[in-house]
Amino acid sequence: MSESLSQDDRSGPVDEVATRRRKGPVDPRLWRYAQSARPHLVVAVALAMVITGTIVVMAIMLGRVLSGVITDPSRREFGSWTGELVAIAIAVAVRGLASWWQARLAHRAGAAVVAELETAVLRAGASLPPRELDARRTEIAVVVSNGLSGLRGWFTGYLPALLLACLVPPVVLIVIAFHDLTSALIAVITVPLIPVFMILIGLLTQGRAEATLAATTRLSDQILDLFAGMPTLRALGREGAEGPSMVKQVQALGDSLRERTMRALRMAFLSSMVLESLATLSVAIIAVAIGLRLVFGEMALYSGMVALILAPEVYWPLRVVGEKFHAAQDGMAAAQRAFAVLEPGEGVDRGSGAADRQSDAAERALPDAESTVVGGGESRASAEVGAARIVLRGLTVGARSGTAPDQLTAELAPGVVTALTGPNGCGKSTAFQAILGLISPDEGAVLVDGTDVRELDPDRWWSRIAWLPQRPVLVPGTLRENIELLGARSDSAVDLQLISAATGFDEVLAELPDGWDTVVGQNGTGLSLGQRQRLALTRVLAAVRPILLLDEPTAHLDPDSERRVLNTLRTLADRGATVVIIAHRPTVLAAADVVVEVVASVAMTDRTGQEVRVS
Repeated sequence: MSESLSQDDRSGPVDEVATRRRKGPVDPRLWRYAQSARPHLVVAVALAMVITGTIVVMAIMLGRVLSGVITDPSRREFGSWTGELVAIAIAVAVRGLASWWQARLAHRAGAAVVAELETAVLRAGASLPPRELDARRTEIAVVVSNGLSGLRGWFTGYLPALLLACLVPPVVLIVIAFHDLTSALIAVITVPLIPVFMILIGLLTQGRAEATLAATTRLSDQILDLFAGMPTLRALGREGAEGPSMVKQVQALGDSLRERTMRALRMAFLSSMVLESLATLSVAIIAVAIGLRLVFGEMALYSGMVALILAPEVYWPLRVVGEKFHAAQDGMAAAQRAFAVLEPGEGVDRGSGAADRQSDAAERALPDAESTVVGGGESRASAEVGAARIVLRGLTVGARSGTAPDQLTAELAPGVVTALTGPNGCGKSTAFQAILGLISPDEGAVLVDGTDVRELDPDRWWSRIAWLPQRPVLVPGTLRENIELLGARSDSAVDLQLISAATGFDEVLAELPDGWDTVVGQNGTGLSLGQRQRLALTRVLAAVRPILLLDEPTAHLDPDSERRVLNTLRTLADRGATVVIIAHRPTVLAAADVVVEVVASVAMTDRTGQEVRVS
């Protein structure tokens, strides 16, 4: 009975942010969020300058030795060139050391930056409002698990090549011009061809890395959904030797990812071939020009040798940048996704109310989906203790194709069981999130005893609420630890035994040898779906909170357990609690004192071009 966005709906604003183009070859946000990358950039620039210097020294010394050996027969012994050979050896050693150090530091900086961004994304993701977190959960998981690892290639390959491309060609061109102006002019004319073709290739592959990451995210979602549903399919006899198998589905998903990856690799190889061909032809033109002038005696051999040795070094850094560009795109695409999480306000229109208060909601998001924090902190308005009269006044929250809910008006009074009902996707769970203050309505307001919920201190407000969401959170640990998350005591509370009997969880405990000390995994792994629902419902009902927000509390329960739960809710309401439930079953609706129909609207355009809402 999920009201969350579908997978197709989820990709819209997220992909819009992810595909937003950064200006320049380096995204400045990388240095802002990854502080460990800043000193690495300084050291990398210094090492690039050292490598540039060694290139020039090696070329000049080699030119002197080769031209001297050819033109001066008396100096054709090693002893005649000791100084130059030593200088060449030192330059080779320094260049090798600088390259090794640059690669070593790049690997360390890449690992540090990836760790920093992963931590920042996890923290930012944990602070997202539940509705947005649900829509972006898989995206964040893909970025953190393996997407950002591509940044290591960016640091180890692309960034050093980019620095060398900025330093080496200008310096080498100046040295070539000093020795042979004609060769320098030819290089100046041909060098721009490589960036031009790089731009053309970039336009051709524009969005390919982002599309690959989006496809990986989508495929991960589909595979996880398949495996998550496998126990249910097996239990229903629809998976196995006699039923349809998911092997072909998983194989098809894997083939799709493989084909997309091979297309990206094919484009990378073709672009590298184009850049290599351009560089080779450009050097050949310079070599032919030098050869002809040497034949006709129009230039000195030393100048020709230096220009010829340095000519490939003009094109080499640019060629490497083009080669490393594709290898780094996956990492930068993941970084764009990471920045979309870290800077959620940029590039996405979340509606006036949500946009104005997104940062506040992120800073004060619940520690987990159910647990609340009893505490102080400076409050904008103090929340009283006990039950509360909650008024929804024209509550409207924007959705992808309209609003859900739309103009919801209701009074949730103490001592009354109120049921919210309506079709899937109409905004019932969203209304709960608005009551909790986790999202801000685009229109209307939520009033608690006459005070706007946005003016209440969130900790004090949450301490009064027991919330059962659509997908209850069960933490890894014992059943005792899970039941005590909201303050209930599993060892001494008599009420807990009665509530366990009401929800049917006492039968579950009787089947478990370790009782409350039974260990469960993430999200209650080790328990059946119905047992998880009973545990979560028991935890909420035993929390002794004056306000109960229950999203389909009797889901996955048998009729007897459902009847006992409804009787318990009636007892709590008679004691003065504010009980609000989301319900679809006729038996649950019949047990409610007040039934509120929740509706959504779809945005459409009329003949005059004006946008109208249709419920």
